[in-house]
This record gives sequence, structure tokens and C-alpha cells, in this order.
Amino acid sequence: MAFILLTVPFCVWSQVSSTATLIGQDSTNRVITTAVPFLTITPDARAAGMGDAGVATSADVNSAYWNSAKLAFIDNGLGYGISGSYTPWLGKIINDMYVFYLSGFYKIGREQTVAASMKYFDLGEIQFKGINNEDLGRFNPREFAFDVTYSRLLTEQLSIGGALRYIHSNLTGALTTGNIDARPGNSVAVDLGIYYTKPFVSNNNTLSLGAAITNLGAKISYSDANNRDFIPTNLRMGGAYTLELDPKNKLTFALDFNKLLVPSPPRDNSTPLLSGIFGSFSDAGGGFKEEMREFMTSIGTEYWYDNTFAGRLGYFHEATDKGNRKYLTAGVGFRHKTFGIDVAYLVPTNKRENALAETIRFTLMLNFESKVRENDSVTDN
Repeated sequence: MAFILLTVPFCVWSQVSSTATLIGQDSTNRVITTAVPFLTITPDARAAGMGDAGVATSADVNSAYWNSAKLAFIDNGLGYGISGSYTPWLGKIINDMYVFYLSGFYKIGREQTVAASMKYFDLGEIQFKGINNEDLGRFNPREFAFDVTYSRLLTEQLSIGGALRYIHSNLTGALTTGNIDARPGNSVAVDLGIYYTKPFVSNNNTLSLGAAITNLGAKISYSDANNRDFIPTNLRMGGAYTLELDPKNKLTFALDFNKLLVPSPPRDNSTPLLSGIFGSFSDAGGGFKEEMREFMTSIGTEYWYDNTFAGRLGYFHEATDKGNRKYLTAGVGFRHKTFGIDVAYLVPTNKRENALAETIRFTLMLNFESKVRENDSVTDN
């Protein structure tokens, strides 16, 4: 039973690759693990097709996940929109694990946008066994996060944004057996983002830069206040450059860097939250070189024809001793009036199993036009 309680939070994430990682940390394990890792699973098929790059790409209905500041730059012709995304999990093995992401936005005016989203992770039905192999019953673990987002333009090229998130993780139900007392975990977190985009009048190209800190929040516990673990506070930063080849063809290149802002292993979970975040830049046992290996890299390209048909390619890289996730991604997209659909596919490149390998991920969206009010504000000339 103790083994199950320890492994369920971590076995859902593909970076867990050994028994040592599953049941705890040792001096040779350099993989950074956290509670509620479902928060870091890419929810939408557009970014999934671009190697999980999204902090500085053009704004859409799913921007709140990547960088809350981007929402302010959603096309002023749009008044509100909604999107639903479905991602099978471990689809090659079982058929009852999945991630569902629902998001929507509303433009208050030319400069302000609000949004709400929910991420739901269903882990399927699990049979629990005790230490002596006694039957403890079946349970369907599930996790979800609900957040609200606000984004505002500061200038014609610069915006900021923030989100408030509630996190609920129920991996075992209210289970008490022997000296094990397991219960659902709850936490709250915030996101902070900044986004800059600069069109070049001379050639109609656009440079965009973005940075976001996500899941900045309280530790979570599945038992008592003395046993709390870090949630996946993450720093994401990057850029995107869009070339307008001609009036109907454009091509975007995107590059993201990600780093978990939690202590490197082996770690003491009693470390205070802020100390763990700031210390995460200098606590790796291997010094500066290991700190650099803790950055994950996403590279993506996106081609659009007539703002109707899209093709996407991407690559994700993680250091071998930090999880060893390396994969290529591909995707397509289609837009027509208010309707849109994106599809993505992932292929591991290091002969290592991935929970998303050989599965089709898709996003459906509806965007509705409305006349956005031109409010007086700091962006007025």
C-alpha cells in the first residue's frame, strides 16, 4: 500500500524512468520530481505540434496556459471564444486515461481580456492492494485545476497578465489503513506573464518575446501538514519570429526554454517555498553545468496558408540525467470563420517509451466576432 501511495503521483509522468524514481530519491537520481505533474502536460494540440513551444507564439484561446499576458493580443475582431482539447494518456497500453482541457476568453475592451480554464486528468480505475496483498478496493484517481486569468496591454507592443489557480488532486480517495492516512491534496497557485511583440512595417515580419512563471504556489499534502511536496513551479521564456512570405503564406519559428523552480535532488521537502524557488538556480550537485541541464528546450515551426490551413513541426529536448524526454512532434490545423481544429502527434527519438507516443491529440475551438470598444487608456497616443 505504501508503495502505491508513493508511486501514483509520479508514475503519471513520462520522465519517471526507474524504480528508484518511483519510490523516492537517492544520491544517483538527478530527475526533478514534483507533486501534481499533470499541470505541466501540454493541453492544446497547436503547441503540442510545435514541440511544446508556446510562450511567445501568437495569441489564441489557449494562451492562458502558456503565457497569460498573450491574451491581450487576441485579434480585436474577436469578442469571445471557447476551446476543448483531448489528450489520451498511455494510449498504447490502456484506454481510460486522458487529459481534458477546457478554456475560454472574453475581451472586455481593446486592451483587456479575461479568461477561465479547467484542466482535468483522469487516471482510470486502479485496484489497490495492501502490504499483505489484501484487497483494498478499486478507485478512480483524478486531478483537476481551475483558473481565472486577466491580461492587459501596457503599450501597443507590451502586455502583462496573471492567473489564479485552484488545484485538487485525489489519487486514493479518503483511504485509511494501518498507519497510512491518505486524503486528497489541495493547493492554490498563481501565474505571472509578460509579452512583447513588434511588427516590422518594412517587411511585415513580427518578432515576439515572452516569459512566464507558472504554478507559483503552496506545497501540497496527501496526508498531514508535516508531509508536503513542491508543486511544479516553472519558468518559461522564449521568442517567436514570423515571416510573411506573401499575403497568403507565413511561417513562424518558435523557441522556448523551461526550468522547474524547485530544489534539485536529493532534496529536503521541508525547505521553505521561496527558498526552494530562488535556490533552484544554484543547488544542483554538479554546479553550473548541471543547472544548465535542468533547462528543457522546445523548438517549433508553424506554416499558415491564407490563415486557413496550418502545418506544424517541433522538437523537445531534455537532458538524459534530468528525465531524458526527447521527441519530434507534428501537427496540422484548420480555421474557417468561427470554427477551428488542431491535431498533433508525437514520436520519441531516443527509443524510450513516452506516455503520449502514437496517440492523436486534438483541439476544437469556436471564436466569435464582436465590436470591441476603444477605451481611453495608457496605449492611446
